[in-house]
Order: sequence, then C-alpha cells, then structure tokens
Amino acid sequence: MSQTSLRAPMGPVPDVHQAEAIPDAARAAIEALMQSGDLFRYTAPQDAPVALLEAEFAQLLGAKYALAVSSCSAALFLSLKALDLPRDARVLIPGFTFAAVPSSVVHADCIPVLCEVGENYRVDMADFEAKLDNVQAVIISHMRGHTSDMDAILALCAARDIPVVEDAAHSLGTTWHGRKIGTLGAIGCFSFQSYKMINAGEGGILITDDAELVARAVIMSGAYEHNWQKHKSAPSTETDDATGALQAAFAKWQNKLPLYNLRMSNLSAVVIRPQLPELARRVSDGLKNHDYVADQLNQSPYITVPAPLAPEKRAPDSIQFNLVGMSDDEVRRFAKASAAKGVKVQVFGLSEDNARAFWNWQFLPEQQSLPQTRAMLMRACDVRLPVRLREDELDVIAAIVLSAIEDTMEAAAA
Repeated sequence: MSQTSLRAPMGPVPDVHQAEAIPDAARAAIEALMQSGDLFRYTAPQDAPVALLEAEFAQLLGAKYALAVSSCSAALFLSLKALDLPRDARVLIPGFTFAAVPSSVVHADCIPVLCEVGENYRVDMADFEAKLDNVQAVIISHMRGHTSDMDAILALCAARDIPVVEDAAHSLGTTWHGRKIGTLGAIGCFSFQSYKMINAGEGGILITDDAELVARAVIMSGAYEHNWQKHKSAPSTETDDATGALQAAFAKWQNKLPLYNLRMSNLSAVVIRPQLPELARRVSDGLKNHDYVADQLNQSPYITVPAPLAPEKRAPDSIQFNLVGMSDDEVRRFAKASAAKGVKVQVFGLSEDNARAFWNWQFLPEQQSLPQTRAMLMRACDVRLPVRLREDELDVIAAIVLSAIEDTMEAAAA
C-alpha cells in the first residue's frame, strides 16, 4: 500500500464486533428444543445435545473424552480440581493472558505464579524454566492464539512430572507440528464465547485422554447421582478398555467430590454443533485475513507483527502488533486517532483497567513484577479481524491503522 493510498478515500468501516451468522441448521434444532422444553442436559435418557456435542468435539480434536461446561474459565477451574492439587499449590501461568486465567487458579484454591512473556507474546523460556521447580502445575495460555515453544515446555514439565493444562480459548484450529493445540498437555480447554471461532455467546469445553481426570471433572461439573452414565468417550475411541476405564473411574469418585454445577445447557449445544463443520473454513479464512493485513502493517517502520514459530500454524480471528520507536504519548495519540477514524486499537498496557494487564489483577495472593512483560504490553496492540471480513474491508482497517500512525508521527515531527 503506497503512501498516497493512505490519504485516498476509504470505504465504510466494517463492524468488527459482529460475528458470523449462526448456520440455519441451528435454527431448526433450537425450534425443536423449544417445542420440547428439554434444556437440561441430563433430562433425556441418552444422546442429549450436550452429550452429542461432547462426542463430536472429542472426535474433531482427536481426543478420547470431552466435557462441555459453562465457560472456558469453568473448564480451567475444573481442570485444576481434577488434577487434585493441594490447597495453595503454585500454578505457573504466562504474565500475558486474560484475567479469567489467574482467577480460575485462585478459584481452585491455588496460587498463580507469573512468568515473563517476550515481545512475540510467547512465554520467555528462561524465566519459565527458572520458576518451574517451585510449582505443582502449569497452565499455558496460547494468548490471542500465539503458541509458545510447546516442545520445550512439555519436555521441561515431563522431566519434573508437572501436569500441563492448555488454555486454548483463542486457539481452536491451531496446530503445532501438525498436532492440534489442546491435545498436547494433560487437558485442553476451549471457549465458545462470542469472540471465538465457534460462537455460543458463552460456553466452554475441556478435552483429555485421561479417564481419571475426565471422570473427576464430570462429577464436579454437576453430574449428581448416576448422571455420569450419560457421558462417554468419542465414537472413534470407544473400545471395551476405554469404556471400562471410564466407568471404573466414575464409580471410584461417586459421592466423593463436591458439585460445582458448571454444566452447559442443551440450548448452547444446539447452537454450537452446526458450527463444528464450519471450523476448517473459518480457520483458513482467519489465517488468510491475518496475513493479508500483517503484510500491509509491516510496511510501516513503526509497526512489527511478530511471526509465528516454525512448528505453528495459527487460527487467528484478530491481529496483534507492536509499536516501535514511539513514546507513551505518541502511542496514546495513535490509538485515539485510529478510533476517531473508526478502528479501535486496544493497547494492552495503556488501556485503563485492561483485564489483560497483569498489574490490574489486584486479587492475586502474591503481586509479582514482570518488567519484560510490562514493557511489551505498553506497546502491544490488538485489533479484531473476524473471519467473515472481505478483502476490501481488510484494506479499510489496514489503511486506517497506517494513516493514524502517519498522522501521529507527522504531528510529532512538526
């Protein structure tokens, strides 16, 4: 994009908060559900929409078991409880994540320990390794879909017998060496909130190959009495051994665990299920959109869009970039100029009370200093790029961001 084109008239600014339409198949399923009034996942004797979703999602990801719950936060909390960690266990998380992640750790009666994150938004491996010997579990947030060095993380944790939970809220469809993110650790957790690849407004799901872990999570999610019998493994993994292991684990934990009632309703499930076949197309469109805009933004000397790591194939529905060579005041003026033109740029560290800035997590039992992460967040920007956007709409977004940068820096020079 030339300097001249930045001053050229732009088309209408797309609404980046509008999600892709829910498939028509969901509407028929919703109507049938409304007619039956059967919204609770355990009313039907078998094959309730939530149970079908769990089986289909597990099969899609290549996992043995899935548990659908009320949110990804609930999935993270249940993961920690399923691991049977002692009270005040220390759980290592990246310093760049959403406040729901440390909140889930606190909710599980554990203590979040934060590690540094680099300018590429990924875990700083030196700081991660330095802090690893004093923790009992790890949650790796693939924040905004950026995958940290999972080879190194898994090797370091395996050597210490430390379980890894993947917060894959932003990474449904991402792969690492061709393996699906969420299947690398002991448990993977995903989100169906409206700004994710699959949209139910709210909702979450966890996956695992460990019958003991899923049995504990199922019971604690709210499977009272013998409702756990309505949970089963993915169709592709159903064998006598898998079924027997699951039933034995359920029987072992019957009445021995508290119920937190974090269940998903059938209404959410019928909204989600017709979107599963759309995932591959959405992932492809999202990556294409991201790279198209990244190529334009990287033309500015004041912007860098971090490249993916070599084993990573991303599934983005937003773009993050760092501002280079700009003061705090210039960064603020840029964000204000871009918003005035119609594109909201979130600067993680300069947005007031941002839930992704670790210093705003005042509920932490232990406050921690992360100078490298703080410096990154003061220049790290975020713009939504829904996968439904057309190329001409992406051009408008990129042109507004670049012209806001140009206006800001020309004013600074003057």
